Amino acid sequence: MKPLTVPLLLLVLLAVAGLSRAQVQTSFLDWSRILPSLSRPANHSRIFYAVMFDAGSTGTRIHVYTFIQSDSGNSLPVLDNEMFHSIKPGLSAYADSPEMAGQTVRMLLKVAKKTVPRLVWKRTPLVLRATAGLRLLSAEKAHAILDQVQHVFDESPFLVPDNSVSIMNGTNEGILAWITVNFLTGHLKAQSKKTVGILDLGGGSTQITFLPKLRKTIESAPVADFVARFEFFNSTFELYTHSYLGHGLMAARLATLGALGAEGTWQVFKSSCLPKKFRDEWSFGGLTYRVSGDPDGYAGYKLCYQEVLKVVKGIIHQPYELEDSNVFYAFSYYFDRAVDAGLIDGVQGGMLEVRDFKKRAKEVCNKMTKYPPISPFLCMDMTYITCLLKDGFGFKESTVLQVRRCCTIKPVELGCFILSSIGLKCNVEMEGCTKAPQATNLYSLHAHPKIYYR
Repeated sequence: MKPLTVPLLLLVLLAVAGLSRAQVQTSFLDWSRILPSLSRPANHSRIFYAVMFDAGSTGTRIHVYTFIQSDSGNSLPVLDNEMFHSIKPGLSAYADSPEMAGQTVRMLLKVAKKTVPRLVWKRTPLVLRATAGLRLLSAEKAHAILDQVQHVFDESPFLVPDNSVSIMNGTNEGILAWITVNFLTGHLKAQSKKTVGILDLGGGSTQITFLPKLRKTIESAPVADFVARFEFFNSTFELYTHSYLGHGLMAARLATLGALGAEGTWQVFKSSCLPKKFRDEWSFGGLTYRVSGDPDGYAGYKLCYQEVLKVVKGIIHQPYELEDSNVFYAFSYYFDRAVDAGLIDGVQGGMLEVRDFKKRAKEVCNKMTKYPPISPFLCMDMTYITCLLKDGFGFKESTVLQVRRCCTIKPVELGCFILSSIGLKCNVEMEGCTKAPQATNLYSLHAHPKIYYR
């Protein structure tokens, strides 16, 4: 799962404002177009709501946000509350029965109906953004699912803006995450000369985004869309960024098992990355596969690494520079598997060297027959993460990664920053996150990010 990997509220408000990418580059957000006229005489404020669907490869999440717009001097809204709920599997699991995808969204809309007062349903916007799960499907199947979602949206009592249902571009996903984390860590200040890189490992795709220090890193990028110029805080950033579709953790399992392109479910896919006596069914992307260890062969780290290396080698580009001075934050399945392997705290995360993933992968793989791990896939997953970092991106074993849940980055919560990045104040403790020490107020930010591709 990838909860709050990208600034969802930024997307909500841009979508509600009806701004295209070109308009975002030249226009300010017109709050008068999204604020309702619901008044509260007691404190001279107005409450309004926004509903965001995050359709990932392994699940669909709904976020119902409550805002307060004060009429007494403050021109920008404040996030007051968030209601969150999720359903598994992801919409891509219904590639052959798109009406079920619509039913999933319809079920989640019940959360919005219970949270948002009936009086303001007609002025509460709905937005859905899908990520790698739908990007992995054929255009025909993906559009069929989106059409079903759009139909559910249209028949709902809520406000449906233009372009309310779409698939998010993988590069934009990485860029928005980069902005979020670098602001949270104080690296987007004018006087700051250092930034942090972003590694995100989802179910269907993985992203890397960082600000190169050497011009050769930009010039040696394999194709133009590995580089994006980004204007923020009156500064221009030229980022190295790429999203590898099909190289998220779940998709990598499929490739390691040799099951890519397999349509029949009768075949048993074996791997040295699984316990020898393990045999079960595993589902991803709407298909169910029969998987097992190799009862007549060998299992362990070396054999597993050889299998995983075929998935990574020659496909993941190694940037010219990944200097030790570049700090990287790693999210999503990097965090989840590090927790499962006992490497970091399940709430606050922690600092890990790449060699820590390698060491624990060896331990899990070489002992999984005698001491079954918490998940039969833990050996495969930890080995894939190790291989992706070392032989994929080219990190040194000594490279230190900040492995975190997105929402626990200090000094303020991710949820607060999502709002702050567009000039909002935050005064709420987000679900599952550490409460921010104080509300954030960024009235000095006057323009939206501008993205250009080389």
